[in-house]
Amino acid sequence: MPCKPFLAFLAAGLAAGVAAAEPRWTEFRGPTGQGHSTAAGLPLEWGPGKNVVWRTALPGLAWSSPITANGKIYLTNAVDVNADAPEAGVSLRVLALDAATGKRLWDQEIFRQTDPVALRKHDKNSHASPTPIWENGRIYAHFGHHGSACIDETGKVVWSTQEHRYAPVHGTGGSPVLVDDLLVYNADGATNAAVIALDKGTGKLRWKAPRPATGARNQFSFGTPLVISVNGQRQLITQGSGIVQALEPRDGSEIWRVLTGTGFSVVPRPVFAHGLLYLSSGYQQPVGYAIRPTGMGDVTATHVAWTLAKRVPLNPSMLVVGEELYMLADGGILSCLDAKTGALHYEERLLGSSSASLLAADGRIYAIDEQGKAAAVKPGKTFQLLAASELQERTLASMAVCDNDLLIRTEKALYRIGKRAPARPGPAPAKPPGSRPGS
Repeated sequence: MPCKPFLAFLAAGLAAGVAAAEPRWTEFRGPTGQGHSTAAGLPLEWGPGKNVVWRTALPGLAWSSPITANGKIYLTNAVDVNADAPEAGVSLRVLALDAATGKRLWDQEIFRQTDPVALRKHDKNSHASPTPIWENGRIYAHFGHHGSACIDETGKVVWSTQEHRYAPVHGTGGSPVLVDDLLVYNADGATNAAVIALDKGTGKLRWKAPRPATGARNQFSFGTPLVISVNGQRQLITQGSGIVQALEPRDGSEIWRVLTGTGFSVVPRPVFAHGLLYLSSGYQQPVGYAIRPTGMGDVTATHVAWTLAKRVPLNPSMLVVGEELYMLADGGILSCLDAKTGALHYEERLLGSSSASLLAADGRIYAIDEQGKAAAVKPGKTFQLLAASELQERTLASMAVCDNDLLIRTEKALYRIGKRAPARPGPAPAKPPGSRPGS
């Protein structure tokens, strides 16, 4: 986890007058999967007429985060084929934007879903909530129970599969992860919860690991796996309802497990630092766990370092910076704790209702709430608000980093936020077939 070495590198870059850039932001929560960026020179504050490099309107509704690579931005999207005819279904898409201008380069339909049962979702969810992954010129897009696909940088579909559908509850959610030649995702639906690994070259099933029985109230969850290394051994950390497991990435066999009670509908991605794994147990009453990932088998009674039952997030992922663990509760309260012991340093009202995960960049912690209000906080044991911003558009998506700028996806558009004058408005992007009138 970037701590003192990260800060030393950043200070050296600034001292030399060079603002470090984030070359690629390739998956949910960035290159480490844990919400850290090495970029410097990021904007501290913004608004509809301040520090907006460009704004590109997007039809449909999707809460996946953007990813970036090689001067392009990639997103998934879900667009009603015909707003006046719900039976026409939803077009599930992947699109690419030019990072410098926001211009749409291509917009490719991957699946079209017409099944009304498969299209049921929570009001706060979308049919394109999982964030895609970029690797070596390919984009891996996962749409939960709707299917998964691989697309090249021109928009050509390399492979797609809908062979591993499962019974959804509240829609899609968790993002996939790449490990070696596998694309891995959690398939925690209404029944038969499992972890699935596909061959990333072909989309064929490589292994499927059913979830063990737990004491959870419901099986469904929306977690995103995380790959960590413990004593030289890689572990695939995957969390479901009432359980967190470490799996062997090659075959899905279990290394260890911790049972986390009755919690379900798990959303936050775990984070790993100081030899501890940090996570939330999920709805309805979340408990925060710090776990030593060094055991074998069921280590519930032996490897939980500490727990916390106050201000634990249901949706925003946690963040570790230096010696501190930061949590943004869904109600907008920011907590700072000692990462090793769980001792509370502070808890302060920061924002309103929040779903997006925290971001550490340029010596700041960034947060954004569901109404588009944002805040930057200085890391440390005492609360120090650096700036507040607002875009006046609803958002549940987590922020991303593009070079020295921020990317913010709202209900209506994608923003590039940076320390430049606003770009001149260009022509409106072409609408994909079946987009909503006026979208």
